Amino acid sequence: MQVVTAFSQNKYELVIGFANGEKEQYIRALLSPHFASLSFPETFNRARANSVELLREMQGKIVEDVVQHTNERSFYLKLSDGMMLLFKLFGTRSNLVLYQHEEAINLFLHKFSADMELDPLNMDRLLQQNYEAFAAANGNLRKIFPTFGDVPALYLEQRNYSQLPLEQQWELVQSMLDILEAPEQYYIIRLEGKLRLSLLPIGEVEQTYSDPLEALNAYTRFYLSETGFDRQYSQAKQQLERKLHVTRTVLEQSEAKRKELQHDRSYSQTADVIMANLTNIPPRATQVELYDFYTDQNRTYQLKQSETPQKFAERLYRKAKNQHLEVKQLEEKVERKLEEVIVLEDALQALGEATDPKKLKNFLREYTHLLSGKKQAQQEIPFRIFESEGYKILVGKSAKNNDILTQRHTYKEDLWLHAKDVSGSHVVIKHQAGKTIPTTVLEKAAQLAAYYSKRKSDSLCPVMYTPKKWVRKPKGSAPGAVVVEREKVILVKPENPFEKNR
Repeated sequence: MQVVTAFSQNKYELVIGFANGEKEQYIRALLSPHFASLSFPETFNRARANSVELLREMQGKIVEDVVQHTNERSFYLKLSDGMMLLFKLFGTRSNLVLYQHEEAINLFLHKFSADMELDPLNMDRLLQQNYEAFAAANGNLRKIFPTFGDVPALYLEQRNYSQLPLEQQWELVQSMLDILEAPEQYYIIRLEGKLRLSLLPIGEVEQTYSDPLEALNAYTRFYLSETGFDRQYSQAKQQLERKLHVTRTVLEQSEAKRKELQHDRSYSQTADVIMANLTNIPPRATQVELYDFYTDQNRTYQLKQSETPQKFAERLYRKAKNQHLEVKQLEEKVERKLEEVIVLEDALQALGEATDPKKLKNFLREYTHLLSGKKQAQQEIPFRIFESEGYKILVGKSAKNNDILTQRHTYKEDLWLHAKDVSGSHVVIKHQAGKTIPTTVLEKAAQLAAYYSKRKSDSLCPVMYTPKKWVRKPKGSAPGAVVVEREKVILVKPENPFEKNR
């Protein structure tokens, strides 16, 4: 066949296309630091963008021979006009090297620049692999057959290799070599949890093939799908855990600062003492001792000679006002960060339920806004958040947000509440493992459900509650509409109990 193209669409992937008339064949060489493989698709849909031609010098050349090196993990294509393409398949250091008249002229992966010194005509390892050499090595397979990996060794050991006399060991090795040299079947196996391609049926055999190219193509596809899932899952989990850690840290720092400012009333209290003692402060005094009625003791106050006591007090009142504004801003920040913590915790719980590639794909699509590295506009949190006795209570903000709250941020053990027989917010008490929700917390959540409903003005309101597992949303139903089973009812006064505490 003739080389018609060689292109790359990914950093570690080279696709080489061959043709003979209308017949096509491709070699897809994936040589990443984590996984090196060859597969042989008969067709390949090249992307229109992000695709670049490589190793152009070999285009149009005819494949004259395929030469496998002896006792080495490499081979080369002998091409017309004195060209050769070496496939050096050395695990994580795999590469392709192009030669013209036995001199290296191009590389696929240029980071392995030393590969330019390889000589494909002298890469055979000629080893004595007869019984005499085997006996001299006392049956040490690595010395006689260095390309044997763990699969052949395990195959032999399952047949009591190490317990046999030397001659019987040699016979067992020869019978295995007969299979390896001319396999009738090719296996995709799972060995110690890892997917492997094998010429020997050991471990857990998942697929069996009679065609080697079909086996190679299937193995590469299955392996990339499986490891791709693991990699994407791990990356998503790391991103969410990192964001959650940062958000919790900011929340704790903001809450600590808020409490510090709330309890520090020194500006306004000092100003009150100064104003109450204006007649007792000598003119142009820089220091004065006054009775502090807040602490019931005398204190020394530092003043400015150029500033009247009244002006000094006015300046402190302005600082106190700014302090009040800062407290309010911190309260808003704490509430926002607390909402973000719940969103991230729920995302991690949802990720834990993405147990296969399809579910993970849906998760990644649904949570793109959390996983994107780009800075995006602040997304609206679909719920208000309250806290009582260490329990978080979530209240939906609208009919549409009720659906998001119940479907995305609520799990089967969470307690779900809603004002009975009227429209209103979905309310959720987040479950804590091994704990029973206190009646006082339930009552406050029920009051919120009544308050954020059409029964807000009633003197009493019935509120139904049930674990989320008994709440389902019928397909095609209106926003916020759900079907509830096995509910209980509590009667409460519609109000926001947290407003009274502010």
